[in-house]
Amino acid sequence: MKYYLIAGEASGDLHAAHLMRALRERDPQAQFRFWGGDAMQQVGGTLVRHYREMAYMGFVQVALHLGQVLRNITLCKNDMAAYRPDVLILVDYPGFNLKIARYAKETLHLPVHYYISPKIWAWKEHRIVAIKRYVDHIYSILPFEVDFYRRHDYAVDYVGNPTVDELSLRRDADETFAHFTAENHLSDKPIIALLPGSRLAEIKDNLRIMIAAAAAFPDYQMVIAGAPGVPPSFYDPYRSDRRVSVVFGKTYRLLQQARAALVTSGTATLETALLRVPQVVGYYMRGGQFTYALFRPLIKVDYVSLVNLIADAPVVPELLVHHFSPEEARRCLAPLLDDTPERAAMLRGYDDVAARLGEPGAPERAARLIVERLAAGGR
Repeated sequence: MKYYLIAGEASGDLHAAHLMRALRERDPQAQFRFWGGDAMQQVGGTLVRHYREMAYMGFVQVALHLGQVLRNITLCKNDMAAYRPDVLILVDYPGFNLKIARYAKETLHLPVHYYISPKIWAWKEHRIVAIKRYVDHIYSILPFEVDFYRRHDYAVDYVGNPTVDELSLRRDADETFAHFTAENHLSDKPIIALLPGSRLAEIKDNLRIMIAAAAAFPDYQMVIAGAPGVPPSFYDPYRSDRRVSVVFGKTYRLLQQARAALVTSGTATLETALLRVPQVVGYYMRGGQFTYALFRPLIKVDYVSLVNLIADAPVVPELLVHHFSPEEARRCLAPLLDDTPERAAMLRGYDDVAARLGEPGAPERAARLIVERLAAGGR
């Protein structure tokens, strides 16, 4: 079969790549054409556009790049129409993907499958209308999404979480601290890992706060997890402090050796939890209290980090918008660096999160359902 996939950012690229491998195991004749990144390219097929050219987040970023966004949408529609796939598989990235889903359903009459549901339970719940109209099946990776969609009379399949798979397959699970630091030319001080995001705008906003907070602990070294597709030179202005290093393509290895971490909200918070690294979650947005007052009522959930959402409890501290300051991040980070009750409580919370997510196998379960449904009736 011919599969057309769209992933609009680094985490989606990784998850889609694992799904593609699982699809090929079920369907050895599978042909892939996709929007994504390096991980998907390694599986094989044709890359139409890299996510670096489409990863615009937030109203301001979209507005500033509106011409490019519209050109991408037109290109995607025309390319898919020419390719005529057997199925469209969308991976998160709802602002773009739901527009393509409508075209695929109404104009091309394709089956539309969604791997990794849009987070409409957090905000923009009205998108459920488009999902019910244009998406045939959703393969959820978050257990609480099943009840959310059930309330909207839309059935989804919980297939497990691909982060569990990715961590279970990592090759350096037994790596020592000495080996990691020597390979990456780091000191022998314990590590505070800094994960400021994957988009240039969010790195600019978050990294300076993280460094200012972690700099208060001189007995630790700060190591940035460099984002895929971001040039090393981009981090240079943030590294005037000689205790700040950066590593690329080694996020899991870095976390595994870290004493604690400062992390932007997103998949990275879950990865950090499953690797049992105490963390402070922060996400800065410009506009301060005005922005917070404007957007907080629009968010329909009690938490923003995946860790707290899955646990349905405040396992990790969340500092949003103007609350994410060096002072607040420093205050929350301090008790996590020693063997304190706060650190122990967070690790117990991580155990609960892992139990709720279940066993590895998410890409394989999703691939099996996709192939079976297409074989049974084309939907």
